[in-house]
Amino acid sequence: MDSGIFSYLISGVVVIAVVSVLVLFMGRKKNSSSEKRSSKNQSQVIRDANRKLAKDPNDPAGLIPLGDIYFANKLWDKAYPVYDKLSKFSMDNPSIDALTSWLRLGICAVMLKKNPEGIAALTSAYKIDPHGFEVNYYLGKACFDSEQYEKAIPCFKKAIVARPEAEGVYLLLGQSMYKSHKFRDSLPCFRKALDEDPSNKEALFDMADAMTEEGHGEKAIKVFMHLRPDPVYGARSCLAAGLFHSKTGDLESAIQDYEIGLKHESAPVQTKLEISYNLARCYFGVSNIAKGVALLKSIRNINENYKDVNALITRYQELSQNKNLQIYLSSNSSDFVTLCRKFIAKKYSGSSVKIQSIDVDQLFTDILAEIYTPKWEDVVLFRFFRTSSVTGEMYVRDFHGHMQDVKAARGFCISAGTFTAEAHKYTEGRPLDLIEKNDLSKVLKQISI
Repeated sequence: MDSGIFSYLISGVVVIAVVSVLVLFMGRKKNSSSEKRSSKNQSQVIRDANRKLAKDPNDPAGLIPLGDIYFANKLWDKAYPVYDKLSKFSMDNPSIDALTSWLRLGICAVMLKKNPEGIAALTSAYKIDPHGFEVNYYLGKACFDSEQYEKAIPCFKKAIVARPEAEGVYLLLGQSMYKSHKFRDSLPCFRKALDEDPSNKEALFDMADAMTEEGHGEKAIKVFMHLRPDPVYGARSCLAAGLFHSKTGDLESAIQDYEIGLKHESAPVQTKLEISYNLARCYFGVSNIAKGVALLKSIRNINENYKDVNALITRYQELSQNKNLQIYLSSNSSDFVTLCRKFIAKKYSGSSVKIQSIDVDQLFTDILAEIYTPKWEDVVLFRFFRTSSVTGEMYVRDFHGHMQDVKAARGFCISAGTFTAEAHKYTEGRPLDLIEKNDLSKVLKQISI
């Protein structure tokens, strides 16, 4: 390439660069000048408005421009008293735009967390313009923030009709329905909100919880598992996942969920307590009593009256000292039946015991046995209740009826809890005995498995 042409090209590039810098500089200078001029204009408007208001504090000619500037600059605390005055005068002064005054007063109130005042102002604006987007959106927001979710729902629906492209409204509508227990109706709204913003974890969590309430736990659990590490929604997701796994009998997975949940140190105290409580119950379910009791004691240190923590501590501390009582209450069916058979053998030690039938039910297990002694022989029915609570007369009556059906000469009702006074009274004059926790524990301590 000719050196002269090359020099011209270089010169051209330099000129273009210089011109670009000058244009950029002049643009910035122009913008700066515009901002200064705008600021100067606003200052002048404020001075003029204040001069008018010094003569008459209620002069609309001073209040209106002052309100416009404060509202445009989002100075809600300064705009609020201005529109409070304008809205009151608007009914008698045609120079004041009533809709704008009530609407802006309501918006300022919502932004300042004055929800009752916001609802009152926006309701007045709604009477003038019942279909406007801003009226319905901010009235819905004020109701939502006041936990009046049923009232918020129609407002957000109308806001969507007025401006379908507006972002964030579907989320608020979905949450209003969710909090009103309209779980099915909330799901399409959450999906719309996630279409707008796929990273919105609030919408994702609420949608999963709504799916759980609607019986779609299998779908929801995938979301909760995904959210477990999240610093904001992780603890609640772990709790939800743990409850699902517990319900389906997968205690090991539930324990993992809850243990991850407790690692979220920033989680609310109430959430941590609920996670700890459910984790303790899972530990008991897998016979890890020591861990469960330790966790319950940590709950008691925070809230000594939390649910039935004190009763559970007493119960499981006793179980830890009596392995057979632990088997009686929480082992699998096979071990439980083995223990019941040994109980019968211990009660009639020195006699010959022949088991005729074993009937395992959800609430109890019946064992029918033939007892042979040197002096007598009888058919005896045993009913073992797997509970540590109180058993009433109705169950004892049912047992007595079953004794007659199987032609048992004698019967024993055994429980790790107690029987009501009415149940004890029913046994009077009948060939049946009630064996409660204390007597049961004494026999169990003598049994070796």
